[in-house]
Amino acid sequence: MTTSTHELAHRANDGISVTMSWDAVTDRVTVAVTDSKTDDAFEVVVAPGERAMDVFHHPYAYRAVREDRSGARLVQTT
Repeated sequence: MTTSTHELAHRANDGISVTMSWDAVTDRVTVAVTDSKTDDAFEVVVAPGERAMDVFHHPYAYRAVREDRSGARLVQTT
């Protein structure tokens, strides 16, 4: 089976796992974060004009910005 989602980058430290993926069908880049210590998990869709690696390295900052804007592209997964 072929998948349209491809992992671009992954890092993990102190119970926090961050994965950046690209969906070839939608051409969308998403950064997913899971924190095994707090059971918090969320995804941030990289918006047009944003630098994907910045979102990957600072997902909590981008999450806060998304939560402050109306119409934000933030998906809470837990």
